[in-house]
Amino acid sequence: MVSGKSIVRFNATSKRCAIKLPALDRHSSLRRLMKTETKKIESLDTLFIRTYGCQMNEYDSGRMADMMKQAYGLRLVPTPDQADVILMNTCSVREKAEEKVYSELGRYKKLKEKRPDMIIGVGGCVGQQEGERIQQRAPYVDVVFGPQTYHRLPEMIKEIRRDRVCLTEIDMPEIEKFDHLPKAESHGVSGYVTIMEGCDKFCTFCVVPYTRGPEISRPVDDIIEECRQLLDGGAVEINLLGQNVNAYRGDGPDGEEWDFTMLLYAVAELDGLKRLRFTTSHPMEMTSELCVAFAEIPQLMPYLHLPVQSGSDRMLKMMHRGHDRETYFRIIEELRSHCPDIALSSDFIVGYPGESEEDFEATLDLVRRVVFDSAYCFKYSPRPGTPAAKSEDSVSEDVKDIRLQRLLALMREQAREGMQRQVGKIIDVLVEKEGRNPGDMAGRTPDFRIVHFKGQMRQIGQIMPMRIIEAYGQSLRGELIITDG
Repeated sequence: MVSGKSIVRFNATSKRCAIKLPALDRHSSLRRLMKTETKKIESLDTLFIRTYGCQMNEYDSGRMADMMKQAYGLRLVPTPDQADVILMNTCSVREKAEEKVYSELGRYKKLKEKRPDMIIGVGGCVGQQEGERIQQRAPYVDVVFGPQTYHRLPEMIKEIRRDRVCLTEIDMPEIEKFDHLPKAESHGVSGYVTIMEGCDKFCTFCVVPYTRGPEISRPVDDIIEECRQLLDGGAVEINLLGQNVNAYRGDGPDGEEWDFTMLLYAVAELDGLKRLRFTTSHPMEMTSELCVAFAEIPQLMPYLHLPVQSGSDRMLKMMHRGHDRETYFRIIEELRSHCPDIALSSDFIVGYPGESEEDFEATLDLVRRVVFDSAYCFKYSPRPGTPAAKSEDSVSEDVKDIRLQRLLALMREQAREGMQRQVGKIIDVLVEKEGRNPGDMAGRTPDFRIVHFKGQMRQIGQIMPMRIIEAYGQSLRGELIITDG
């Protein structure tokens, strides 16, 4: 399909403003979407979604699939060459995110040349950040949308097919999308529920506040209802998601504002819930009440992802993290006083502008003192539009590489020792799916470790006791303990 015209939409009256991109004329049109009845579109039957980034993007992609299935009967296919509609749900956090998107789009261009009626869409944070520039550089892209506007996809696709236009939808309405999404469907034993969007922390290296907007929390009743739908559909584990999930402040059923810990206790009361998790947390929002919840809520699993980014107070201040290393140590100490076996993971950036060898050694010292079970470690790379991008990237790539390898070596050693400590233990494992090897099944321990074992498909969704008999680099081998009766 060759688009006859391009429409950019921006809600100028919205309380939330999209990221400022000076090269774009956001006001070229304020025309609203047609409110037409949705029905199956002739010749569009299949959908392919490529997802990048965090679990929130995975959640969004799942909701897109549910929505397109309900609106147009589109079924998911495993490869883009099988699809009538291709959607990219992008992430702008990692290095060269935009170039990776354009590289992938180049492959889709060849598919569209053979099938002009194919619809190609770019959503997520790169869609929000790049906006109409995507269609300027890749004019075969039919629709660009942000994280807060994907609920309008059915209407946008109808308009594209009817009027032969290209659309850009990157305004930021007040968490409007959750009011327009279809009933949640379970796609496995674990269900994911976004409880809040955005970030108010404005760390100097991070683009999220600009692509997803400020922190906005969903009402408690809406979250509980979505959790209930997932549990009714077969899920037994719920994962609560947010950029800063423990910053949740939502309207409660009693008319009062509820914090994150209050929400956890409410979700834990739902029938059928066996396990409860959440991610990602911020140290500034780790309250004593939340630490206690790990001891008091049986369904709340002993695992916490708590990014720290650096062990240097100087770097933490430059990153605008809002806490120092001693605060982080106090949080970990309090957590372990209530939940001694809690597994910890974190995020680290090496080579941030101005990082000295002394700063990096402080990071290694923090890692040695805390002892993590896993971590995501990255070399610093500037993200367009962030304050840090204006700073001179003063640490050479060679130094970044050396520091990253030193940190990874320490992390691998801690992870290996943590895995070895599991050998011989009897652990309850939630069976999730079929394993890679014939006859194998795979599941997770309460502290989020993967366990492979000989089992059967009918065990999916069950929590089964296993003796851990071997530790690998990233997973464990277990054997079922057969009990009488």
